[in-house]
Amino acid sequence: MQTTTSEFIPAKKTLGREIWKNRALYIMALPMIVIVFIFNYIPLYGIILAFKNFKFNLGMMASPWVEPWYAYFERFFTHTYFKKIMVNTLSISSMRIITMFVLSVILALVLNELKSMTFKKVSQTALYLPHFMSWTIVAGFLSRFLSLDYGLLNEIKVALVGGDPILWMGEPKYFWGIIIISNLWKEVGWGSILYIAGIAGIDQSLYESASLDGAGKLKQAWYITIPSIAPIMGISLTMSVAGILYAGFDQVWLLKSAQTYDVAMIIDTYVMDIGLKQGQYGYATAVSLFQGAIGFAMLVSFNYIAKRYFSISLW
Repeated sequence: MQTTTSEFIPAKKTLGREIWKNRALYIMALPMIVIVFIFNYIPLYGIILAFKNFKFNLGMMASPWVEPWYAYFERFFTHTYFKKIMVNTLSISSMRIITMFVLSVILALVLNELKSMTFKKVSQTALYLPHFMSWTIVAGFLSRFLSLDYGLLNEIKVALVGGDPILWMGEPKYFWGIIIISNLWKEVGWGSILYIAGIAGIDQSLYESASLDGAGKLKQAWYITIPSIAPIMGISLTMSVAGILYAGFDQVWLLKSAQTYDVAMIIDTYVMDIGLKQGQYGYATAVSLFQGAIGFAMLVSFNYIAKRYFSISLW
């Protein structure tokens, strides 16, 4: 009996068939899809405010268009504080990204080498807990810890070094350091989870072979562990770079003061000031749109570079 070639052609896969085949997974993902759609996609219509001279009595759609259409963007780019805002935002964000990336990897490597499972679990729990604290709580804790009159840090400083206590929260030269250190204390443990999971999936026979060849822990980490988790590191760094213009609004807003205003002025705090405080909704939307556009461009560019030269990409 002669068979036709059509018998060997697999059934054509369609989107409907794929969804039905994996319906359990789609059902589990449905709540998150709905949440993302409601809170991330529906509000996108508000972008038109960046090109509108918004009037409360007319509403968003009936408000007149601003002339020329790029007026708000031009206003921001020529603003007196534009350079200061960009320098502060990029500096704080870059330091946050670099320190978080490096120390999260190092912490994952250190935790992986702990032999006592009890001590390892306790350490991980202690390092993860700060992530679940809001910046409001952390800011209150820092205000007391760094207080001029009764702060623990000043007490230690005066007892060991002498001299007068320091107004840590009111000195511009200390502000960026406080931002970076407090961010690390709060997030570095949580940031290491992804790398710990990646390390757990590495074939242990590789370490055994390296040990037999005389490789120490540092060489094993350098030649086995880091290359094995390189894809995870690349994806994590790519996603972090996409938020280069997001320097941590909650943290900066709660820790800034009148004395540190110049070094604490970032795009997010500027948008808050001109948008909610001054009611310039169109202008604030334009600044936020610029922020999002740069983030998207950075994501696409960095992903292209990572894919072309390191074979690592998000898509």
